[in-house]
Amino acid sequence: MTRLSQARRIFPGFAAATALLLLAGCNLTITNLTPDVLRENPSQLYTITARVRPTSRSLDRSSLQVRAIIDGQDQPMKKSALTNDVYEYDYPLPPGRDDAAYYFLVRYRFNSDTPAKSDEMYTEVHHFKVERRYALPLEANRGPVGARVSVVGRGFTPQDVVYLDTAPARTVYESPSSLSFFVPAVEPDRIYNVALSGGGSTLSVGTFRADATGASVSPTSLMLRSGESQTVAFTIPTAAPQGGLLLDVTTDIPESVIMPEVVVPEGATNVVVNVQGGKPGAGALYLKGFGQGEITVPVTVSAR
Repeated sequence: MTRLSQARRIFPGFAAATALLLLAGCNLTITNLTPDVLRENPSQLYTITARVRPTSRSLDRSSLQVRAIIDGQDQPMKKSALTNDVYEYDYPLPPGRDDAAYYFLVRYRFNSDTPAKSDEMYTEVHHFKVERRYALPLEANRGPVGARVSVVGRGFTPQDVVYLDTAPARTVYESPSSLSFFVPAVEPDRIYNVALSGGGSTLSVGTFRADATGASVSPTSLMLRSGESQTVAFTIPTAAPQGGLLLDVTTDIPESVIMPEVVVPEGATNVVVNVQGGKPGAGALYLKGFGQGEITVPVTVSAR
């Protein structure tokens, strides 16, 4: 019978999430410090950590041999550079694996005046799982509607969408470890829960406060002929944040109004865009998230 199967027979339980298992003995204690969930890293090395503290004065501390038994292999653990009682082993996770089972084995000797010359102690079997998709807290936790906010983590896909509560945000995929979103036209002066949804899972990213800010549009109304263009200036009271400020401009006559996205450049307070008349019609441009929640610019497009 192998020591691993013996350990499983004697100790059938598994470690609870984030809990430290303490195995107390007459001569020493072994505490598992390894989290149950470890985040994926490019090196694919995962540190298994234990604290070993002798409790018997007759135990020869210099004789301690701390081992991690993993995948049936006996791996020596090294003392941590931070503290004498902590031992570590960097486990190279095999390709295609997301978890591992292991236990600790400690061999030791007693001082020369003790009848029992040597002994050993081992723990129950522990598990850890590798988390391959996660998001770190937001780089900024407040800003105006339209602000661009970065999210970093791992396992992102082009299908991911950021939500502020239930409001979807325009999400820009940059890489498997980076994406950003523009704060949608939500009600200001409120704190929203931010989540990243996609790939069949939802990750909590933190909270975000949408700040109120003002804006103005000039001219305050537009009268165009089909094919004719006119410039429209959008002005905000403070400089646009890093990444620029996306203004949520919509229209109820999309076949009559032809215009680009409106983004105030980083550090600027205004942007000028060309609005071109399409098919004849009457409606408005709507700038959401500013003033009393919406700024309306009447638009009339007539035939040539």
